[in-house]
Amino acid sequence: MYRILGFLFAIILATSAAQAQQNSWVQIEAQPSLARAEQSIRQYATNLQDVNGFSIGAGWYAIALGPYTPERAQQILAAYRAERLIPRDSYIAVSSDYQQQFWPVGTNLLTAPALSIGVEETATNETENEPSESVVETVIAEPEPADETPREARASERDLSREERADLQVALKWAGFYEGAIDAAFGRGTRNSMSAWQTANGFEATGILTTLQRAELLRQYNAVLDGMGLKLVQDSNAGIEMKLPLGVVAFEKLSPPFVHYSATGDIDAKVLLISQEGDSNTLGGLYDIMQTLEIVPDSGPRTLKSDAFTLIGEGAFSISHTQAWLKNGEIKGFTLVWPAGDEERRTRILGEMQESFQRLDGVLDPAAGAETEQSIDLVAGLEIRKPRMSRSGFFVDRSGVVVTTAEAVQGCRKITIEDVYDAELAASDPALGIAVLRPSERLAPMAVATFQSAPPRLQSDVAVAGYSYGGVLGAPTLTFGRLADVKGLNGETEMKRLALSTLEGDAGGPVVDAGGAVLGMLLPNTQNGRQLPEGVSFAADADAVRAVLEQAGVTTADATDSAQMAAEALTREVVKMTVLVSCWD
Repeated sequence: MYRILGFLFAIILATSAAQAQQNSWVQIEAQPSLARAEQSIRQYATNLQDVNGFSIGAGWYAIALGPYTPERAQQILAAYRAERLIPRDSYIAVSSDYQQQFWPVGTNLLTAPALSIGVEETATNETENEPSESVVETVIAEPEPADETPREARASERDLSREERADLQVALKWAGFYEGAIDAAFGRGTRNSMSAWQTANGFEATGILTTLQRAELLRQYNAVLDGMGLKLVQDSNAGIEMKLPLGVVAFEKLSPPFVHYSATGDIDAKVLLISQEGDSNTLGGLYDIMQTLEIVPDSGPRTLKSDAFTLIGEGAFSISHTQAWLKNGEIKGFTLVWPAGDEERRTRILGEMQESFQRLDGVLDPAAGAETEQSIDLVAGLEIRKPRMSRSGFFVDRSGVVVTTAEAVQGCRKITIEDVYDAELAASDPALGIAVLRPSERLAPMAVATFQSAPPRLQSDVAVAGYSYGGVLGAPTLTFGRLADVKGLNGETEMKRLALSTLEGDAGGPVVDAGGAVLGMLLPNTQNGRQLPEGVSFAADADAVRAVLEQAGVTTADATDSAQMAAEALTREVVKMTVLVSCWD
């Protein structure tokens, strides 16, 4: 007995120690979308230091200050509450409460050392180590270069090329001072924007930029590209020439039809060069395949034409931009993947890549990179986008309404039927474990469920149809067994116990009798946090399923033919009504 108590005490101490080692954070807000979180976080960052943003799952994003020691977090919480800098319901969180960091871009502070001092303490510490005797140094200031008079500035302006004049308009527009066309003509609108820029930057407002001022404007415009290492690259493998940000990516591998350039530092960027022979059908196939890739989020604008496509994927943590063109039997293009939230730098780099893109002779050899890892989860060396969870379901009416397990649709950003059709939750009963899905567009099922109206017989033959392996096999399978009891272990009349072995992907599938009539829906093989023994399963019975369907306004049909079917015939019929249900983050 004492040994058991001692063991439990040791576990408690270990758990407490692990929690104590985590950094503390002052969570001040949570938002249900990334856009709203980024908007809010910028406002907090103007008044507060140590502002961070994290994903917390289920489509929510937290704003938190830190990382701090637990003591420091309490001090910050109390001080900022008193000063009304943060909401009253702000609280202390720990690192394990958060998932991926989205702000600041490219940062991961979840494992960083805690800050033990605050902003107000750092200022006083700067003077503590000053020497007792002052040291006087004589600094000879270098004379600043003389600027030009307006007459001299206008004279030097005449030497500018059309492209250089257009570049100045682009920079003024980027800085927010010019709204006109980029026409390289310095008319009244351009002069007014130059004057406004001069005033904002402490220069005399003449409306004519001197040589030094033009250099400063362009320096400000190009500062966002510092460290990006934009260089013109001629990739002979792909037959493509374009500028690439070689400060953050480097060549990794050939995997036709792609040349991979992967991240080399803290910025999670990626560039693909696209190169292959083909026609408009090949182009359309590439367009479809790329939309299944993990690097291409499934939301965002996209267009497909007979000779080109543009594919933009906008996700919580990254944005991908793909363009490809078909010319003379060759498809060439590129993809840029960049962290979300770094929009100014992304659009500048994308613009440089688009402007510099040139086709050279030849396409990527289809046999290049033959040693590349092969996997059913990879396409040309890129990971396929996969759902968080896949379970089974079945059609219950001719419009395509589906019944599935409630577990399969909890906290999903998107729900799909057969990985193709979007669906929304029409009704749910978490206590019974039943959910009803309505497709976004009307479907035409090959078969729909008909429900058993008479009480089933104990020990009668039953079968379950489901995607046992989460859709890997591409089609549902049937598992045969017996009806062990017409109620649950605790006497629940809305459940039935089955004597058959199922896998987690089968949950949500239809349970049918030997004639194909549905007598219930298979429940997950974990009940109340406990894994069921091998050969034991439970189903929500037909009446419970019908009750939830009535909440969604769905009318069900009774089975009229009770004749027993051969196993092969039963399989053909039940498979027609069974569908794959997927939950996507």
